[in-house]
Amino acid sequence: VSLNPVRILKNEAEEEKAEIARLSLFVGAIAIGDLVKSTLGPKGMDKILVAHGRNAGQVQVTNDGATILKSVGVDNPAAKILVDMSKVQDDEVGDGTTSVTVL
Repeated sequence: VSLNPVRILKNEAEEEKAEIARLSLFVGAIAIGDLVKSTLGPKGMDKILVAHGRNAGQVQVTNDGATILKSVGVDNPAAKILVDMSKVQDDEVGDGTTSVTVL
């Protein structure tokens, strides 16, 4: 019987534990909320989105939370959940994406 540790994660994967992982999730969620909260409500401000990659230089002005979040690449698990919630809200209802994200 071998007592060697079993590797579950991919070689390039990183592991975070306890408080550091929890803080990382909070930071990601707060960052996404801060990104779209200024667009909320009738006096919400517009954001200017500048595309990169194949549409480089294309400029879009919007106050739609779903559009803003679709244009942002995230790797934080909590931030991904909020972006996905916004997409589902947009698909199912068509409005309220910023409210879902901020709440």
